[in-house]
Amino acid sequence: MIYPQDIIRSLIRTEKSTIAEPLGKYLFLVAPRSSKRQIKEAVEQIYRVKVKEVNTLISKGKLKKVRYQIGKTADLKKALVTLQEGQKIEIA
Repeated sequence: MIYPQDIIRSLIRTEKSTIAEPLGKYLFLVAPRSSKRQIKEAVEQIYRVKVKEVNTLISKGKLKKVRYQIGKTADLKKALVTLQEGQKIEIA
């Protein structure tokens, strides 16, 4: 059984994402293998809001040089969740 907290890792709070919040759009860091349907159900269960639309994107990791070795940052999957009219997520 997959819990909603396993799908939604965190809410991303950047300057660009806070500009979209008055429009009812929130950006989440999600599990890499989660589907749009799973993300929608998890957000509805955790925050008790109605989701209108879910858009996802995958940011590929970059190569980084660490001392004398080459390393790679992790791939990230993000979800842009649009809420229905009148819905809002309360952020403490």
